[in-house]
Amino acid sequence: MKNIAICYGENAIKISDSYCSRHSNHAYSNSIQNSVTNIYKIKISTENKQFLVRLTWSKPLNRGFSFSIFEYPFSISKFGKSFKLLRKEQGAKNFEFGGLRFEIFWDLSRAKYDCGPEPITGFYVLILVNSEVGLILGDMEKLELEVKKRDSEARLSEFSLISRCEHFSGNALYSTRARFCETGIYHDILIKCCREDEMMVNNPVLSVYVDKKNVIEVKRLQWNFRGNQSIFLDGLLVDLMWDVHDWCFGPKTGYAVFLFRTRRGLDSRLWLEDKNFEQKEDDKVGFSFLICACKKPD
Repeated sequence: MKNIAICYGENAIKISDSYCSRHSNHAYSNSIQNSVTNIYKIKISTENKQFLVRLTWSKPLNRGFSFSIFEYPFSISKFGKSFKLLRKEQGAKNFEFGGLRFEIFWDLSRAKYDCGPEPITGFYVLILVNSEVGLILGDMEKLELEVKKRDSEARLSEFSLISRCEHFSGNALYSTRARFCETGIYHDILIKCCREDEMMVNNPVLSVYVDKKNVIEVKRLQWNFRGNQSIFLDGLLVDLMWDVHDWCFGPKTGYAVFLFRTRRGLDSRLWLEDKNFEQKEDDKVGFSFLICACKKPD
């Protein structure tokens, strides 16, 4: 029988290898990442049930995380289970939801952070569903010490990251990293909004770079404050949509929104146009990456 810690290690997502909001050029690090929300889809191997787990990491000055779970497919008529910000460095919670027993364990006592609220190393978050490994994040070395006594056959659920949302505040330069499929690489993403000319204060230009390549340049932003464009990344068609209305016409604390979302197939339409689309149970859920950016600090 496999040691359960080894089983965990084979299926873990290490945030330090993936979604840390770092950039090689420190000039891009002026904006502040206030929160990060990841949504994972979990498919229980022993039950014909699927769940969405939402994990939100709080701002750097008040580090911690909150946790919510919902049945999948998601419906506003169905209630989920939520826990407010968990600020304890380590702990555990047990609860029942959807007829199943959930256990969540976490340890942030040795967590290390970069520039955002999400730990990059020295931590773990583990969710068990009826003693089955539902989701695990973090460092396996430390986790192995905690679970080494669980020397039994471990059942493993299927889980995947289907959505990520990052909130920034500060200036009009936002840099982060993202991967759009499990077999793809991690891409550096830079968004900036600046004047086209120092003498043309009211004529800003929006630019989006992926791996230092300019994929979008929007001039006359006050006329083109909403739009979309498709790009190819790792063989996937990715729709990039922007809405900077509040930057141009809203309050000073208004947010601009940038959404990257993979298509379900090369022949499918832009997802916002699929009003009559009904997702089949066996369809793969595309990945979406949302950036909410405020020019002024919160």
